[in-house]
Amino acid sequence: MASNDDAPTGAANGNGNAEQPSLNVLAQYVKDLSFESPGAPNSLRGRDKAPGIAINVNVNANPLSDKQFDVNLTLNAKASFDQEVLFNVELVYGGVFSISGFPQEHMLPILFIECPRLLFPFARQIIAEATRNGGFPPLMLDPIDFAQMFQQKLAEDQAAAKVKVS
Repeated sequence: MASNDDAPTGAANGNGNAEQPSLNVLAQYVKDLSFESPGAPNSLRGRDKAPGIAINVNVNANPLSDKQFDVNLTLNAKASFDQEVLFNVELVYGGVFSISGFPQEHMLPILFIECPRLLFPFARQIIAEATRNGGFPPLMLDPIDFAQMFQQKLAEDQAAAKVKVS
């Protein structure tokens, strides 16, 4: 039987010298946190129906180096009853990520889906604590489908590009 001891092990399993994909969180931080309750203490009184709550979510990513990226998750929540603002909370929660070994076509989904998915539970907790500390029941945000947000943003960008061409 012939021995194939001279063949490199990486070539035998198809990996070659390719870098293994990795996504690491290097740091997480609060970039901006604001809580306002302009009508307090009157806004803290009980009501017979629930207030309306408007929530906005945004994700931004900026390269710090070839393999490091700063991803910011912005959450805004505004509760109002009739015309009265009960509270307004804004959080910009960031993370520094080291990303390597992924094909270039996977970078945008990683930055705009996976990174904010990793940041969200921490940002959610900060929002809940801020509203609770403001005298309101903790605002527990529902999970966010960052993949759907990303697909929607791509569709909007494509539609905008078509309008510019026309």
